[in-house]
Amino acid sequence: MKNATNAGQTRSESTEDHLERMQELVDLKGYARVSDMAASLGLSRSAVSNMVRRLAKRGFVNYEKYRGFTLTPEGRAVANHVKVRHETLTELLQLLGLSTETVEQEVEVIEHHLKPETLRVFSRLVRFWHEHPQHLETFLRYGKSK
Repeated sequence: MKNATNAGQTRSESTEDHLERMQELVDLKGYARVSDMAASLGLSRSAVSNMVRRLAKRGFVNYEKYRGFTLTPEGRAVANHVKVRHETLTELLQLLGLSTETVEQEVEVIEHHLKPETLRVFSRLVRFWHEHPQHLETFLRYGKSK
């Protein structure tokens, strides 16, 4: 199995978004169907069906035509990586005091373009601010004074 983080260099934003959404549906129901994905993503069933077949060929999805599908261990690893990255960025931007709308827009724009090293630093910063909230407050006050 490839390392989900290293394999990220060859995954498209669409692939990552599909795998993330599939995992959410599987977590809710135990499986996902093309119709579930289409409704969730606002796409046609044929577009989702094509993507699912491509993901299955790449080893991310267990898929049988006209049945539900699940993620392979590699697919789950990618989906979990994407989820953690999304949550880390969301939390970082929320801690910085940005509006909910701005946070959502910014995360969608930048989440697929971060290098693993950058994500690790952001993750440490979020943990640090949780463990030492006085430093976050100092930083926020500093930002307001400029």
